[in-house]
Amino acid sequence: MLIPIRDETPRGRFPLVTAVLIIINAVVFLFQRSLAPNAQLILINAAGAIPYEIVNRVDIGPANLLPWPGSIVTSMFLHGGWLHLIGNMWFLWLFGDNVEEALGRIRFALFYLLVGTIGALAQSFTIPASTAPMIGASGAVAGVLGAYVLLYPRAKVLTFAVIPLFWNFLHVPAWLFLGLWFIGQFFIGAGSGVAWMAHVGGFLGGLGIVRLLSPPAPQPAPARPVEVEYIPPGQRG
Repeated sequence: MLIPIRDETPRGRFPLVTAVLIIINAVVFLFQRSLAPNAQLILINAAGAIPYEIVNRVDIGPANLLPWPGSIVTSMFLHGGWLHLIGNMWFLWLFGDNVEEALGRIRFALFYLLVGTIGALAQSFTIPASTAPMIGASGAVAGVLGAYVLLYPRAKVLTFAVIPLFWNFLHVPAWLFLGLWFIGQFFIGAGSGVAWMAHVGGFLGGLGIVRLLSPPAPQPAPARPVEVEYIPPGQRG
């Protein structure tokens, strides 16, 4: 197991959108936990992304909080437990700041919603008959990881490696750390309850979309023409 501690890519300004997303997720989760068990179940069914509903464009009830396909968006802000929330938000904080800085705040917010949607669609069309609601920011966060590895493949990630007979802190290149994370999604058991295809879809979506949303590179200033004075041959000396 590899646990990221921090990345070593500096940032130039505070990641406002990343912080706001984390706060919204935390507030929603605390509200969710404050409800009675039955009310929590109703909320999850109303705000979760249900594959059957998404694929068939129907609402099987209870009524979705937002019209179709709004449940894809609302599902990104619900979580199944503390570990689910903390894991997603930790990865978002570590890698989202640099992606936000590269894209700009508005583009990053749009990017986050797009890759989260791609992740939900990938999972939904993998199990189109499922009526179990999907919740969590995992697809969107996976998209952030895909963007990060494309933008900063050689960045170092300080990682705590938990391997039998070997516990240590390592500086792992981003391409290796996130590449291993991506490959690991294919080893998640089908009956684990983890929407692993949302992770795969979000990650690949992040790879594909980040360049499209990246602001154009600043053009170098045109070189000033060099003024040349012509001196007639007879006056040169």
